[in-house]
Amino acid sequence: MGTPQHVDFWFDPVCPYTWLTSRWIREVERVRDVTVRWRVMSLSVLNEDLDVDPEDPEGQWGDYMRGPGRVCAAVAARHGSEALGRYLDALGVRLHERGEWDGAERALADAGLATELAAVAWTQEYDAAVRASHEQGVELVGHDVGTPVLSVQGVGAVFGPVVSPAPKGEAAGRLWDGVVLMAGVQGFCELKRAYGELDFG
Repeated sequence: MGTPQHVDFWFDPVCPYTWLTSRWIREVERVRDVTVRWRVMSLSVLNEDLDVDPEDPEGQWGDYMRGPGRVCAAVAARHGSEALGRYLDALGVRLHERGEWDGAERALADAGLATELAAVAWTQEYDAAVRASHEQGVELVGHDVGTPVLSVQGVGAVFGPVVSPAPKGEAAGRLWDGVVLMAGVQGFCELKRAYGELDFG
């Protein structure tokens, strides 16, 4: 057995592609010797200086875009990374697979956490924590990216991978091997093709 690879995984929970990538990294945990530290980032923070937010071009979502990340930051601050990963597992099912955009309390209960934490979605109490975590992620890869950001300790960091559906088993492991290889190339900056349809498998 080699030394486990430590992975930081920055995510905005409102992004459905990031949800799929999180399902892939969960599968990677099963087939490769990795440990994941879950970290919060924010598309709202990323896009706040743009004239038009591509995630909310009509400006109608407001705190609905920020709220889930605020709750994630509260979970991380009060209970740590492992609990944040459990909460993401539960929240993503409710948000992206069931369409329950009011499902924060139920997801907290699913993850064995206090449902009162859902109230921070409508406050600015954890905005500074979200911003600080977000900046740590984007400083590794640049501000012209998105979510997720993945950093492999001692290797490098990348935006993505964006993949739909999330591969399973050894296919997930092979994708991981390729991502680590690319992240370790200092001059590597982009590899991309058109987005396909979301497939939650």
